Amino acid sequence: MKTSLRTTRLELAEPLRISRATMAARDAVWLTVEHGGLRGHGEAVASAYYGLDAATLVRLLRDASAAVARHADPESALAALCAGELPAPGAPPAVAAAVESALLDLVGKRSGHGAYRLLGAAGPPSAPTARTLGITTPERAGALAARLADRGFTLLKVKAGTADPEDDLARIRAVRAAAPHARLLLDPNGAWSAAQARELLPRCAELGVVAVEQPLVPGDPEALAALAARSPLPVIADEDAVSYEDAKRLAGRVQGVNVKLAKCGGVFAALRIAGLLAGSGTDLMLGCLTASTLGIAPAVHLVHRARWVDLDGHLLLAHDPWRGIGGAEGTVRAGDRPGLGVRPRAR
Repeated sequence: MKTSLRTTRLELAEPLRISRATMAARDAVWLTVEHGGLRGHGEAVASAYYGLDAATLVRLLRDASAAVARHADPESALAALCAGELPAPGAPPAVAAAVESALLDLVGKRSGHGAYRLLGAAGPPSAPTARTLGITTPERAGALAARLADRGFTLLKVKAGTADPEDDLARIRAVRAAAPHARLLLDPNGAWSAAQARELLPRCAELGVVAVEQPLVPGDPEALAALAARSPLPVIADEDAVSYEDAKRLAGRVQGVNVKLAKCGGVFAALRIAGLLAGSGTDLMLGCLTASTLGIAPAVHLVHRARWVDLDGHLLLAHDPWRGIGGAEGTVRAGDRPGLGVRPRAR
């Protein structure tokens, strides 16, 4: 098998501000695996939060590519990955997810089936996706919410965590007024103390927020579980639920766990977490980093398993280099083409 890497820059349509940072662009590294005239593709995106820049991703993916190329075919390489033999021990989950994506895409193309079939679904899954509204003025948030509701979005995620919580509440009010029929998620990205959360969550519930992601500073899952036990809103762990062991610690103690392929290691790791959560009282959320359609696509093949879907990273880009999962009208769907069902977009 042959492998190749390419680095590109993904510019956002406008800067996205969250509680801990403002982002205007991301570097992405694309891995291509070729065998028998067919190609499979995967993407890993740089993340300051996870300590991964483009140069580090290239180095790690180059090492992983060499290991993949030693296999006779993509099926045996994918089996080795599922067995924990690929990539090398200690490789970040984002690298494992990108390698898995390329192999899953290629195996699907060789079988003539969409990746969803290889993952146990009978047909291409689809689901409404949240669309993220960054920290901005209430007026701007309201105007954007109105436009998104008109386009068909029924789930909006409002970022929070400003120095003055009243600013967050004003933004939620503006979004609720502009999109009265939309369900609202709230995401402070771990910006609140326990005391702030106890005071703010009832007020958010009164404004129609249906769930809150990671309200507390990550690093104390016991505090998050204690808050969830008394919260008027479902509490979804994100930064406190990176690995399978994290999810195991919180299963049945929070109302949701946000699984991102780049933090857990790919679709098979996500399925393992989904199996763990089943019947525990903790529901699955599928989330993402800002990425292209290629980076988001593997998770779309799992959306039928999630209570909440937040796969809008490709919708935040000024130009998405790939296409095939939709989302612009509020619904993401797995492509019906073999593999991941995505293809490059003509510029």
